[in-house]
Amino acid sequence: MWRVAKTIRSKGQEALCQALVDARNKAGLSQQQLAARLKRPQSFVARLESGERRIDVVEFTVLARVIGFDKDEVLSIVEAATEPDHKI
Repeated sequence: MWRVAKTIRSKGQEALCQALVDARNKAGLSQQQLAARLKRPQSFVARLESGERRIDVVEFTVLARVIGFDKDEVLSIVEAATEPDHKI
């Protein structure tokens, strides 16, 4: 049986969520404004930012485009926070 490590509450996931919140705030956007740009409910943004919902690479790319953050900068933050022995 395959066993997948949970990343939903990992340090890397927490760093990603915080980086997204910081980027949204830096862009001067509320959760509601970002949700409107994404054509999603505000609760969707809240779940992303709280870590309740994981973000895939396509969603990450869209968020970078809509919010206007540097993907490499955010990935560097996540990489620094991710434990070296983290299993997937």
